[in-house]
Amino acid sequence: MTASERTTFGPETAESILRRACAVAAVDPDGIQLLRLGDHAVFRIDGGRTIARAGRGPERLPSVEREVRVAGWLAAEKYPAARLATDAEQPVVVDGHPVTFWEGLADGESYATTGEMGVLLRRLHDLGTPDFTLPDLRPFEKVRSRLERAQISEAARTYLLSLAEELETDFSGLDFALPAGPVHGDFNVGNVLHDNAGQPRVIDLDGFALGPREWDLMQTAMYYDSFGWHTEAEYDDFVAGYGWDVRTWSGYDVMRHVRELLMVTWLSQNAANPRAAAEVEKRVASLRTGSSRRDWAPY
Repeated sequence: MTASERTTFGPETAESILRRACAVAAVDPDGIQLLRLGDHAVFRIDGGRTIARAGRGPERLPSVEREVRVAGWLAAEKYPAARLATDAEQPVVVDGHPVTFWEGLADGESYATTGEMGVLLRRLHDLGTPDFTLPDLRPFEKVRSRLERAQISEAARTYLLSLAEELETDFSGLDFALPAGPVHGDFNVGNVLHDNAGQPRVIDLDGFALGPREWDLMQTAMYYDSFGWHTEAEYDDFVAGYGWDVRTWSGYDVMRHVRELLMVTWLSQNAANPRAAAEVEKRVASLRTGSSRRDWAPY
């Protein structure tokens, strides 16, 4: 794929899609505010009462349809997670982009404590399997397509593709310590928010899959020991809440490298933005040299 063939899913395109979806779902688009841009553009609308998620492209439809089913399953289990908003059938599809609407949680910026996160993740992993099929976890499934579209240097693209091949082999040989089962797929502090009653809820449900539970434990561990985004006390609280420290597992380093690669390829989708492009190049340099990740900026 050439640079001219790569398309940009930016804020203006995403907002246009959202407005059309709001008209279909009879949702008030008043006060649209973009919160973040990744696989989805996430907006706060309707005075903060509703969160809207617009998928980057048609390839997101299967995972969004699964997300809707997961939300229903977790609600039936009385598990504290995001709840769908509006009576309209979801997702609403606009030019192939799937759009969903969710109940807003407080101001959307009140994050759970790491202790609360550990408890909620243990509860999630203790649930049985749902009565519908979850896909197997495929960590490398989106890497190539993301890198082909990304507006990054060819040197960075070539290196990341080569690293992905190497890590995919390493990942396939891991011996997991925990039993496999439903996993959230992107469990981190940004995806556990307090609701209006001050209770923690898990959001971003589109990554649910069947896989090793270690996957869900990795980001909090890395945010502590790789990036310094959690303190030692905060990480200890997370471990106490969950009941096990993933850093004691023999496969931790391999899984950490896989997660770092995915953090870079996820960010590469936004490399049309100069700040994001610079961050991608900085991260690639640290992956090449094995230098500290402490200067990676949160996104």
